Amino acid sequence: MIILDENTKCVVQGITGKQGSFHAQEMLKYNTKILAGTSPGKGGQKLGEITVYDSIKETKEELDINASIIFVPAPYAMDAAFEAISQLDIVVIITEHIPIHDSMKIIEYARQNDTIVIGPNTPGIITPGIGKLGIMPTHIFKKGNIGIVSRSGTLTYEVAQQITRAGMGQSTCLGIGGDPIVGMDFADVLQMFEDDNDTKAMVMIGEIGGNAEEKAAEYIAERIQKPVIAYIAGVTAPPGKRMGHAGAIIEGESGTAKSKIKSLETAGVNVARRPSEIAGFIQEYF
Repeated sequence: MIILDENTKCVVQGITGKQGSFHAQEMLKYNTKILAGTSPGKGGQKLGEITVYDSIKETKEELDINASIIFVPAPYAMDAAFEAISQLDIVVIITEHIPIHDSMKIIEYARQNDTIVIGPNTPGIITPGIGKLGIMPTHIFKKGNIGIVSRSGTLTYEVAQQITRAGMGQSTCLGIGGDPIVGMDFADVLQMFEDDNDTKAMVMIGEIGGNAEEKAAEYIAERIQKPVIAYIAGVTAPPGKRMGHAGAIIEGESGTAKSKIKSLETAGVNVARRPSEIAGFIQEYF
């Protein structure tokens, strides 16, 4: 497992909102250590067994927390992220539609503070059998030794379910986020899986737009020894048209599925042409 383990103790920022309150309860049902929530001006309220605080500073004065998951609306997400990054080790930003300049400031601040940031615009992270900091459906995941890193939430779910149905399971699954600017990138996560004794193989799910997959291919060729299976969404996408995520736009040959697949195959990665092939590729290694 990586990042999210039995020592992860989390606060939910924006817990009194509709999404924050719902997913806080869902994370608790999965035995995640959700110790508190924050919502400025609503300190002292209770959400079930969870106490709401006005700030992370107040929360830390009473509780031993080291992680945050953010459901704060986009206009206020940067302030929430800065508050978390300055005091915690792990910050998961679920919020989408954060202005790109805000995201750039968030990621730079995280680098200065040596804080792990997952997202923005991410489904989060799940370590089956331990917990989740995210919004993914838990019933499709099973404890195992396959690490999954993805730009797409729904494709993560589909691939995880295929792996589970094939009798295997996952060590940790992480969505890096679909925005052009995100905290952790493919290389960061792949290296963590490479160093993780619980992970025997990795699945990387990419999509059109940007050059994250090409950079990951270079990194895999130079640094990764464990098996990597990849899938790139958007093979049939028309050039110049945004498809789904803000980061999923291609111009000419740059950022196309074709260029990403070529780079990965050159690096020795098995690239599936459809998600249903991935479990079979994994089984060929074991």
